[in-house]
Amino acid sequence: MLSALFQIVFIQLVMPIVFLLALLYEKDNSKFEWIFKMLATVMIIGWVFQTGRWDWVSYYIRYILILLFFICLYFSWKNVKELPLYIKQTRKQKINMSIYAFLLIVFGFFNGSALTGYSTQQQEIELAFPLKDGTYYVGQGGSHTQLNYHNAYEPQQFAMDIVKLNKFSVRATGFYPKELEKYAIYGDMLYSPCEGEVLKSRNHLPDMTPPEMDEDHPEGNYVAISCDDKNAVVYIAHMQQGSVKVVEGDSVKKLEPIGLVGNSGNTSEPHLHIHAEINGVGIPIQFNGEFFIRNNLIR
Repeated sequence: MLSALFQIVFIQLVMPIVFLLALLYEKDNSKFEWIFKMLATVMIIGWVFQTGRWDWVSYYIRYILILLFFICLYFSWKNVKELPLYIKQTRKQKINMSIYAFLLIVFGFFNGSALTGYSTQQQEIELAFPLKDGTYYVGQGGSHTQLNYHNAYEPQQFAMDIVKLNKFSVRATGFYPKELEKYAIYGDMLYSPCEGEVLKSRNHLPDMTPPEMDEDHPEGNYVAISCDDKNAVVYIAHMQQGSVKVVEGDSVKKLEPIGLVGNSGNTSEPHLHIHAEINGVGIPIQFNGEFFIRNNLIR
């Protein structure tokens, strides 16, 4: 929980605000200095916008952050537009510019890496989205670890973790509640993403109380379906105890109910985990012809 608190509060909120205030109020001696500071701020805001987990604080705050940037940009430009383009710098000014240049390079690299995760060169398989009746948020998704930590593990490299947003555009009532019912997705019906045969299923494991995890059973309660026309096995994990409706050997139709979203297994909070494999290697999936990445919404 402490790492999540640090990421959300400091990296996503405090750090961008600090650089916006510096852009607005820090004294510049030339346009050249201002340009370095402005570009570094662009890279930081862009990276946080792309890779932040905005379901924790309200999805639309990421757009407010962009609006604040343009407001600060406008007023900061008014402050420097009469300054010379370049003047000889003092030692202190050189150090200050070196810091901004370093940040520009580092966060420019981070942004470029994140952008590579927006698509994939591999052939995706089309699946039916296994949830209905809500606004769903992709917390992990994409083809780079900047957007999807699963990408580091070959069998799950294109896995997706999905939560549901409530009326305030956050995933839960409270920052990190222990009560499972406070998570908007908990108990939602899950539907088969394809037609096929159930290869494996599990139904007896308890739902964990956040932030407790069951590391001995990573999938928790789950269903593995061999999709008839995809040559792939699709895994749906972390299902609610006692809710799984299918067993090994069952045939399922596309969008047939198969169980409920839970919080069993090695999971930090209720969510849908879904990934597809061919011969033990993860393959990209798409819904309605779209490859989804972190911060995408599915309605």
